[in-house]
Amino acid sequence: MFMWLECRTAQANSAASPTSLQSCSSENSVQTAAHVCQTETQSMIGNLACTLGRQTASVAPRIIQMRRFLHGTHFRVSSSVAEALADGRPIVALESTIITHGMPYPQNLSMAREVEEIVRTNGSVPATVGILNGRIHIGLNDEELQFLAKSKNLVKVSRRDLPYVLSQGLSGGTTVSGTMIVAHKAGIPVFVTGGIGGVHREGEKTMDVSADLTELGRTAVAVVSAGVKSILDIGRTLEYLETQGVCVAAFGESREFPAFFSRQSGFQAPCQVQNEEEAAKLIASTLALGMGSGVLIAVPCPEEEAASGQVIENAIQEALSNARSKGIIGKELTPFMLQRVNELTSEKSLDSNIALIQNNARVGSRIAVALCKIQTATGKGNLPQCEKVTALRPVVIGGINVDFIAKARNTTIQAGGQTNAGQVSQSFGGVGRNLADCLSRLGKIPLFISALGKDEYSESILRYCHHMDMAGVLQLAGHSTATYCAVITGSGELSLGLGDMDIHQQITEQHVCKFKESLCLAPLVCIDGNVPVATIQYVCEIAREHQVAVCYEPTDENKASKPFLSDSWRALTYISPNLRELRAINRTLGHPVPAELPSRLEDVVRTAMTLTRPLLTQLHCVVVTLGMHGVLLCGRRVEGRVSLCPGTHKQNAAGELCATHYPAIPISREEIVNVSGAGDSLMAGIIAGLLAGHDTDTCVRMGLLSACLSLRSYEPVSQEISTVSVNLEQVKARSWPEVKVWKMN
Repeated sequence: MFMWLECRTAQANSAASPTSLQSCSSENSVQTAAHVCQTETQSMIGNLACTLGRQTASVAPRIIQMRRFLHGTHFRVSSSVAEALADGRPIVALESTIITHGMPYPQNLSMAREVEEIVRTNGSVPATVGILNGRIHIGLNDEELQFLAKSKNLVKVSRRDLPYVLSQGLSGGTTVSGTMIVAHKAGIPVFVTGGIGGVHREGEKTMDVSADLTELGRTAVAVVSAGVKSILDIGRTLEYLETQGVCVAAFGESREFPAFFSRQSGFQAPCQVQNEEEAAKLIASTLALGMGSGVLIAVPCPEEEAASGQVIENAIQEALSNARSKGIIGKELTPFMLQRVNELTSEKSLDSNIALIQNNARVGSRIAVALCKIQTATGKGNLPQCEKVTALRPVVIGGINVDFIAKARNTTIQAGGQTNAGQVSQSFGGVGRNLADCLSRLGKIPLFISALGKDEYSESILRYCHHMDMAGVLQLAGHSTATYCAVITGSGELSLGLGDMDIHQQITEQHVCKFKESLCLAPLVCIDGNVPVATIQYVCEIAREHQVAVCYEPTDENKASKPFLSDSWRALTYISPNLRELRAINRTLGHPVPAELPSRLEDVVRTAMTLTRPLLTQLHCVVVTLGMHGVLLCGRRVEGRVSLCPGTHKQNAAGELCATHYPAIPISREEIVNVSGAGDSLMAGIIAGLLAGHDTDTCVRMGLLSACLSLRSYEPVSQEISTVSVNLEQVKARSWPEVKVWKMN
């Protein structure tokens, strides 16, 4: 017997279902011992007022700046980075031009993955910065990394390019200067790269000087690199950095300034730090002074991987000659030089390149950890804590109700008024509540927006949901909290459902608009079919305007079509219907639908593909729950699977459509206790994986694990669901049935 995932039938009717504060010393002259006590007291008060006034004046612009940044439409912060910012954990920013322009595929993709893993292993959270569809992403999931690694003709985005790329909705990789700007605005003080740009050879004639150098002079971010690229004029680069007031320190036992591929450049660094702790102290001092300039920590390439300096120099000279003959200048020169040097050195330079970037990531992550300890000890973060965490969480809008579940002992229920033997239990459900509950247990605590009456049930619900953010739940006197009664057969099938759901009509546009700020900044908004049509339309308008991903849970066959009564559905990113709900949606849109729905898996898949195809002209992905058959994902194909990542939607709009089927986890009929929340747990697990940046297979399997736990629970959402029981390690530890893929085109 396979796990029965089509539990929304039971729930359906239910658910409604761095600059530190700069102290200023008093400008008054120091009081002498001869001054009377009153004068000293007055002076102290005056000094204190001066200090507080200047602190307020210093912090206020930064608070306003950060608020504008967080409220803007041009960025998206990944869930893992947002959580690290909220918790004050160390974060390392990573650039993306090394992916888009620095290395060939597939080395660029494997390098990016390995570097992120090295950062994690050494105690920090990686925040790779890239631009997709005119939006700055701080933290990329694997599908977004793949897109940047594989795509051609992406823009190389420096400071000067940012406004144009964002205004045109383009995609690209951020350079050192571009990444520094983003990291600084996000409050990330440590940034790791391979090597920075500099003064080009013959720069005194061409005036070709990298924007990286001027950015280091005006942006307070520490850059950990292997010095500057050896294809540049290193001496003039160091002179230019001195002019810009940038503190440059060699890392390790030698003061020799490294030359990217080589450990020796023939030039000495102005400063030296022996280890990560010394580097962190240097960075902390720079931030505390509020000088507005950055720090360059120059880390030599590992000795065993360093290429011979003379071999590299010979290759550089030949590559320069090639560039001159081809007329290659400007920002196209560096990628050409790196590729040509790699060819001339039989890929020795590429091996050194990868090794030094990995080493930089290791050192940079440890520096970030040490810096975080210093800032925690002194109580001085580089941004006000309250400004780091504004609304970087998902939002769930939907029903909350009290469930009465009556499960018969037998597989069939006798009608006609007689009593059937069974078990009756009370729990708290609602599709929206279940989603928010499960997401909270999986560490992605969303803002939950709903409505309750003020009655005997409401306080019990609030106590039960103590682990959730219920700040958006409205309590109304004179209204009844929603209640739902489900009668279920011994085999877990819904026989009858009755509900009093009128309170859900109070989840109005007027109530939801109070949380507009959270909606605009959310990485994902989930909304269920219990919400009034006008409210759904309002949320879709917000999503369209601010490019927010929206997942719609149809709830039941009668409510499934609410967004499809107008053009609102075109703003949706995901929907998660069962086959009956999918048929109802198509009927509303005027598409042909089958009179009878099949039960055999092959026919079910064929019907589901037929019904989802017209929806995929606008939607990114349709997640079709198939009951005991598992789940079917329909969308655009990336790496052999349906893509869950909305960031690559536009670029893949013309891509091949496919359907990917994931069989259910086997579970016996006797083990099934409650089906009312398993479907919602499935979707919450998928969303949690998506927010964590996992690939499609991992996301779906996290959903299947969550659903399996809830099926065995008397509660709609199992209390055993947690970040320990449902995570990447648990997915990897289990043997999974074969996944099948069908083409839809």
